[in-house]
Amino acid sequence: MEVLEENEEEERREEELMKALEISDELHDIETELPVDQVCVPSDVSDFDWSSIDISQLPSSYKTNSPREKKLLRIADHYLQQYIHLCPDRKPLFLYPVNECGVKKFVSTTVRPTLLPYTELYHWDGCASFVCDYLTMEPLKSPLTPPTSLYSPTTILKYQRGNCFDFSVLLCSMLIGAGYDAYCVNGYATEDICSLDETLEVCPLLRKPQEVPKEITKKPNKYRVKSLPDLQSKFELQQEAKKKAETEATHKNKERGEEEVMEMEKPTRDPLYGLRVHAWVLVLSGKREVPEPFFINPFTGNSHSTMDEHFLGIESVWNHKNYWVNMQDCRNGCKDLIFDLGDTVRWEIMLSETDKPLQMLLDAEEENELFDRHMDDTEDEEEEEKDTSFAMPPTWVAPIQISPREFETRCSQGKKVIMYKKAKLEKWAPYLNKNGLVKCLTVYADLRFHIYKSMEPETERVMEFYHESRVDGLQKRAENATEIKEYFVGRDDFKYFQHTEFGKRKKKICVAGTRTDINSRPIVQMKECFHRNLEKPADEDVAERVFLITEDMIQLTYHLKDKYITASKKEFFKPTENYRKQSEIMTPEMCITYQAGSSVKDNKLLHLYKLLQELTEEEKQLKQQVRQSEAEVLNILKIRENEEADIKLTVSIYDTERNEKRRQQYEAMKNAMEDEFPVHEEQDLDYLAPFLIQIGYPEKMTKRQALRLRDDCLTDFKNRLIAKANIIQARFEKEVEELKKKNQQFQENQSQLSREEEAAFLADYSETMFRIHILALRLNREKQTAPQKYLALEEKLRKDPRLSVYLSHD
Repeated sequence: MEVLEENEEEERREEELMKALEISDELHDIETELPVDQVCVPSDVSDFDWSSIDISQLPSSYKTNSPREKKLLRIADHYLQQYIHLCPDRKPLFLYPVNECGVKKFVSTTVRPTLLPYTELYHWDGCASFVCDYLTMEPLKSPLTPPTSLYSPTTILKYQRGNCFDFSVLLCSMLIGAGYDAYCVNGYATEDICSLDETLEVCPLLRKPQEVPKEITKKPNKYRVKSLPDLQSKFELQQEAKKKAETEATHKNKERGEEEVMEMEKPTRDPLYGLRVHAWVLVLSGKREVPEPFFINPFTGNSHSTMDEHFLGIESVWNHKNYWVNMQDCRNGCKDLIFDLGDTVRWEIMLSETDKPLQMLLDAEEENELFDRHMDDTEDEEEEEKDTSFAMPPTWVAPIQISPREFETRCSQGKKVIMYKKAKLEKWAPYLNKNGLVKCLTVYADLRFHIYKSMEPETERVMEFYHESRVDGLQKRAENATEIKEYFVGRDDFKYFQHTEFGKRKKKICVAGTRTDINSRPIVQMKECFHRNLEKPADEDVAERVFLITEDMIQLTYHLKDKYITASKKEFFKPTENYRKQSEIMTPEMCITYQAGSSVKDNKLLHLYKLLQELTEEEKQLKQQVRQSEAEVLNILKIRENEEADIKLTVSIYDTERNEKRRQQYEAMKNAMEDEFPVHEEQDLDYLAPFLIQIGYPEKMTKRQALRLRDDCLTDFKNRLIAKANIIQARFEKEVEELKKKNQQFQENQSQLSREEEAAFLADYSETMFRIHILALRLNREKQTAPQKYLALEEKLRKDPRLSVYLSHD
C-alpha cells in the first residue's frame, strides 16, 4: 500500500509539472492582465527597444573576439557538450550569450572588476543600494530559461535598465573591485523575488528591532523583612481579573482577525514554483572580514542567508576568473548547499587554473596521479587537458565609469517608487524637488494603495492647532465633503465639540480662495456638546444642542441629575415666515418639554419665548462661525500652497555647483572690501599735492626740498596707516569688552530670563561675535598690507618725474 501511495504521489507531481510546462509554453502568447496597483514593473520598460540602441561608437572588443576569446569559446562549447552528455536531465548551462553587438562572449569575461571613487561604494550594501536604485528592472522574456543575450555593464549603465543577469554582472563587478569574493549566480527563485514584488514585505523603515528579554533573577534573602498582610479587597481583585479576562479575549479575537487577514494576504500557489530562473550575487567568506557566505538580491539590494527559502536552487556560478557548475542536490532549495568551490565533487570547475578559491584543494600526490593518468590518454584527451589549463582572457568590457552627477541622481529620472505591505516608499534625487523632499513614506490602513489627500478645499483632511494660542480654544478640525467636526479645549462656555453637516449645493464650486458665502454648502444640521458647569443645576445646564436647519427645529438636552437615568429635554419648532408676520405669540405647540423627575409641564410661555429668541440668535451666530471656519481652511490651504511654491533650500558652502547665493555673497563682500581698501585708485590721486601747496608749487626745486618733500609724504602716509590700525584696534577692544560684560550679565541672570529674552540675547551675542570677527580680519589685513603699501609708495616717489630729476643727482 505504501508503494502504491508513493507511485500515486509521483504521478501527481509529474502531472503538475507537465501542466506547469504547458503554461510556460504559452507565456509568450498569452497577455497577462494585472491590476495597476499590483504591477511592479515600471510602465516604460516594455516601451524600450534594445534593438534600436547605437553601437557604432562601441570599442572593437565589443564587435570581435580575440584569438584567446575564440579558444575560450571552443573550450566552453566542448565543456557544454560533455555536460549535456553526463547530465541529460538538467537544463543547458548559461555560458556564452551574445552581447549588444550580436557577438558571443563568455560570461566570465563580461565581469569587469571596478572600484569607483565614492566612499559609499567601498562596502557591499552601498554597491547593492546603488545598483537597485540606478537601474530599472526588466523581466526575463521567458521565466523558465536564461536570456539569450548578456550586455556589457557599460551599456546597462548608459540606458539604466536590465534584467536580473544584467543587475548581477554589474553588482558583481563592483563588489570584486571593492575587494569582496563575489560571484554571479544562475539559479531559481520564488515568483516575488523574480518579479520584484515586495507588496507582502514589511518596509525596512517600519521594521521594529528585536527586543532581547532580560532575565531578572532574585536571590533569596533569609534576613528579609516579612511582608505585610494582604489587605486588598477580594471583590476588587475579582473585578480586575474579570477586566483582564475581557482584555485577553479581545486581544485573542484581534489576533485571530489578524491571522485571518494574513491568511488572506498569502500569495496564491505558483504553478511555476521551482522553475522560475533568476540571477543574483553570492559573496563568500574570507575577504573583507565577511564571516559567512550570503546572497544579495540585485533587484532590492537586500542581503539574504544562503538558507533563505526564497532561493530554490543553483545551476552555476562564475566570476572574472572561472566558472563552476553546482553538482549538489537542490531538492531543499539552497539550504543544504556547501559553498566550497574548491570541492571538485560538489562543484565542477571549467578551467583548472592555479588561482583557485581559498577552499580545500587536492593534495600534491593526487594531482600527480591525475597528471600521470592523463599523460597515458589519447592525443585528443591531451589536447583537452591543455585546453582546461587555459587561463581566462581579460575582459572585453570598457572601463566602468559613473560621473558624480549620475551617482547623485541615482534613480532613473530621479525618482523611484517601492510598494511594500501597507506602505509606499518614494525616493527622489537630491534637489530634484523644489521643497527638498528626498524620501517619503506613506503608510496605509489596509492593502488599498489608491488613497489620496488633496490640497483642494472640501476634501478629506485633519488639522490640529495649538489651542492655547487661539481665542476659541480649537484643538482639532476634521473635514470632508459633507461634514466638519471641531474639538475644543478650555472654553469658558464649556463647549468641547461641534459637528456641522452639509447638503448638496446646486451649483459647482468656484475657484479655491475666491469663494465666499455665495454658493456655499447648505448647512443641514449643527450640533454642539458641552461639559458640565457645576455652577448651574443639572437640569438647567445644557449638555447637547442641535439646530435642525432644514426642519426648523432646535433640540436641547440637559445634563443628568444625580440618581437619574434620563435627562431633561426641550424641542422648539420655529414659526414659519407667514406665522411670524401675523403674530409674535408663543403657543404651547411650539415647544415640547420633558422635565426629569417631574410630571408638571412648564406653562410659562414668556420664558420659553425668550429662550427661543436667544436660540434663534445663537443659531445665526453659529452659522457665521461655520462660514468663518470654512474661510479659515481656505486661507490655510492658500498659505500652504504659497509656502510650498516658495521653498528655498539651504545648500552647503562646499557645493561648488549649487551655492550660487554664496558665490554672489562672496563677490559682494569682495567688492565691498575693494571699495573700502582701494588699490588702483591711489594711482589717480596726486599724493604730492598737499605737500607741494606748502612750498608754493615751485617750477624748480633743490635736492634738499625734494628729499624733504619725499620724507614728509612717507611720514604722513605712515602716520595715517598707524592711525587707521589704532582705530580698528580700539573698536575691536571695545567690542570684546562689551561681549565680556554681556556674557557676565547673562550668566548672572540666566535663571530669571524667559525664553524670548534668552533668544534675544543669543541673537545679540551672535551679532557681536560677527562684528568682532570682521574687525579681527580687518586688523590682521591692515597689519599685513601696511608695509607693502609703504614700500609701494616709496617706489612711486622714487620714480615720480617731479622728484626723480632731483633725487638722481649725487
